[in-house]
Amino acid sequence: MRKFASHIIGVDQGDMVLFSDFEDEGEMWTGEGPRLHRQKVAFSERFDTPPAVSVALSMWDFGHDTNVRADVQAEKVTEKGFEIVFRTWGDTRVARVRAAWQAIGAISDDEAWDI
Repeated sequence: MRKFASHIIGVDQGDMVLFSDFEDEGEMWTGEGPRLHRQKVAFSERFDTPPAVSVALSMWDFGHDTNVRADVQAEKVTEKGFEIVFRTWGDTRVARVRAAWQAIGAISDDEAWDI
């Protein structure tokens, strides 16, 4: 469990297309074996410490003729941002993916006095 010492909690969120490999025969659509895509995300404001970040698929388009295998998570979380990492493997064919994320953490309060 994460406990926040600040009474000011910031929540930032977003939703972004990670890739669309169907149109241009990209590796996620045509490839086999392990495949990985990283997408950097910058927070709209800096957190005091690295926030708790959740990532979920908000849209996915997989080939119907193979197994659906996917792993999505937040990595390299800092006060300024993080990376969304999408992985697939085996014969899975991924046409496109969109991911939603939410970050929750302590932020500074310009009105607060440090005594």
